[in-house]
Amino acid sequence: MKSILKAALLGVALSAFATTAFAGTPACLITKNNTNPFFVKMKEGATAAATAAGIDLQAFAGDKDSDASPQITAIENCVAAGAKGILITPANDDVGPALKKARAAGILVISLDTPLGDAEAQDITFATDNFEAGTLIGSWAKVQLGDAAKDAKIAMLDINKDNISVDVLRDTGFLKGFGIEVPNGKVLGSESDARVVGHESSSGSPEGGQKAMETLLAKEPNINVVYTINEPAAEGAFTALKAAGKEKGVLIVSVDGGCPGVKNVAAGVIGATSQQYPLLMASKGIEAIAAFAKDGAKPTVTEGLTFMNTGVNLITDKPADGVKSIDTKEGLAKCWG
Repeated sequence: MKSILKAALLGVALSAFATTAFAGTPACLITKNNTNPFFVKMKEGATAAATAAGIDLQAFAGDKDSDASPQITAIENCVAAGAKGILITPANDDVGPALKKARAAGILVISLDTPLGDAEAQDITFATDNFEAGTLIGSWAKVQLGDAAKDAKIAMLDINKDNISVDVLRDTGFLKGFGIEVPNGKVLGSESDARVVGHESSSGSPEGGQKAMETLLAKEPNINVVYTINEPAAEGAFTALKAAGKEKGVLIVSVDGGCPGVKNVAAGVIGATSQQYPLLMASKGIEAIAAFAKDGAKPTVTEGLTFMNTGVNLITDKPADGVKSIDTKEGLAKCWG
């Protein structure tokens, strides 16, 4: 009953939006959820840039990272309302058909952080190089372990099993950085290396990270490296390790670079994290929509890339030879959330 009521209220809210007149150039921001600090900061960046550019921005969010239904509803209502541009962190490829219809209606579609599998579903992506982000933490972990890397016991805490691009890129980047062969770079878990204990879904949350870590510890109590899709999942993994009395001597690595995550690096909870910049993704996306609304110009990327790279830095207070990084003091100066 609660879910039915929630869906009904969402429908009423979106219908009201569809009939509301925009004060300026209409645009939409659609994130995976409105609780993760990454998406909160993205919304802040988009809102500030929209105000400066004279864009009337409407913001929507799903309930959880893998829930496409609310995003599809938001896309459809943005189209009906005459939006000139849509910025979206897609839950998964299920939103692709709705976005292709939006593009066919003359709307500029920009994916933020997570590129879609169907290239025709977006005009461009503004994102971190998620493969590089994964490679940085994998390379760092390998150097930290030294000769012991050949006998590592690695836990992989992904978002889910849906092979979302951001999930796959970070995951496979980490494995390759660690020196593990990945036969299929488009799916999770294609590796056969015995050092990988297993992959578990975390939903990118502390609760999910804790449950996933508990599951993998039951399978292999001697895990000494933990890869996590993001810092909330890393927080949950540490909670599980601490409850089991196994938090010492385990390297936890992650991706995001939010202020809570960087503080956890400084505190020794996380060994290293790759910092990305959601505010820049959002503000650049708004700039692109403003330019498109003015003269129809669409953004282009550097030759050889399929996305607009908004940068990444490895944050750690334990630098590794051959792996470029900045310390937590500098990371805190650049963090968000």
